[in-house]
Amino acid sequence: MPPRTLASLAHALSVAADVHAALVALGEGLAEIDRSAHLALLRYDGRREMLTDRLSPTGSSVRRTSVETTFDHLPAPVRHAVAAGGQFVEMGDQSGEYGRLFGLPTMPDGGQLALRGLRFDGHLSAVLLLYEPKKIFGTRTSERFAPSVSLFDLAYVRFAEQEARTEAVHTLEEVTQRVHAEYDRKLAALESELSQARGRNETGVDASRAVSLEREAAKAAEEARRSTRRAEAVEQQITAAVDQLDRAHIELHRRSEALRQKTRTLYLIDRVLTIDARTGDPRQLTLSLLALVGDDMQAQRCSLMLRAPEPNSLYLAAARGIAPNVPEGYRVTIGEGVSGKVAATREPLLVQDVREAQSHPLLRDEYFTTGSFISFPLVYHGELVGVVNLTNRAQRGVFIEEDMERVRLLGLVISLVATRAKLAERLISTIGVG
Repeated sequence: MPPRTLASLAHALSVAADVHAALVALGEGLAEIDRSAHLALLRYDGRREMLTDRLSPTGSSVRRTSVETTFDHLPAPVRHAVAAGGQFVEMGDQSGEYGRLFGLPTMPDGGQLALRGLRFDGHLSAVLLLYEPKKIFGTRTSERFAPSVSLFDLAYVRFAEQEARTEAVHTLEEVTQRVHAEYDRKLAALESELSQARGRNETGVDASRAVSLEREAAKAAEEARRSTRRAEAVEQQITAAVDQLDRAHIELHRRSEALRQKTRTLYLIDRVLTIDARTGDPRQLTLSLLALVGDDMQAQRCSLMLRAPEPNSLYLAAARGIAPNVPEGYRVTIGEGVSGKVAATREPLLVQDVREAQSHPLLRDEYFTTGSFISFPLVYHGELVGVVNLTNRAQRGVFIEEDMERVRLLGLVISLVATRAKLAERLISTIGVG
């Protein structure tokens, strides 16, 4: 199994079917950082103020154990910090005592216990426990593991919303069925008694009792109608609450996707900087720079143009998905063509619909056969480094304004690395096209 990166963890959490699967994915991520550390999730019952079940990931499954410990067992400062959520709270010298209380395995040389509250709908919903060996030197596991836990926190809220939605529907069904059953029973009893009274009335017996029963039956019927209206009102309220949960889920998914994309961007930048630090091969570095922006933006067709040695020219440094008859080192004059015009103006270009592209002042003389694209100038300390071109976007197909900010960030990284490594000069001699 490949190492669990933040990007792969984000994907695993997004496809997890339930909190158990998400906890297993988080446990695998912890194993990549510290195999000696232990992870557990304590469910919190706010009505009883009790920590109830402990969920512990073990391999590909989750072991469930009853805890039944009051939240008040924690010291007041720790309790308030955990209830606020958002960060790990250290137990310090009390780690061993509370580790035993929560049923965590003992550490031979002592351990450090950290707790983090997970909130849902404005209240504490669960507590995540991280128990790691004591360290004299180096970064604490809780600090290195914090970004992974933040991703899990988002996934946990999604599962909590699903549970709340399911519970609301079940509660509505139970209330409705109970109310209808109770009034059906009462109506049946009154109708039976009324029928008997009417039978007696026909023989001249107890006429006043028959009238009283009819009134009671009418009253019961009216109460049944009122109860039905109340049940319908409750149903509308729960339906509105479910709709609100759905909207919250959609918003959470949007934020989760944005976080996943930012995590992937950071991962790709880290990969490029690592390659830059480890290799002296200009071709490999150039391809990694192209992959940085191409993979992040999901562009199936992209190219990186760098400043050529001769004045007013760019050359094709790396590309993927373009026509095979366009060779490495292919020259573009600054001021001509899309890349040349973007290089001349040093202004980025976003085209969402090629049918309208000819109306753009930079592009009215160009001929397009592709879809939405971005052409972005690479500038570092006022000097033109090159141009990056992106098109044929996978899945969504169309680049939007928000994408330009990500390309700007990636372009800064490319410009920095290319300038520092003198990539344009070194690569042109490797390609062998003067």
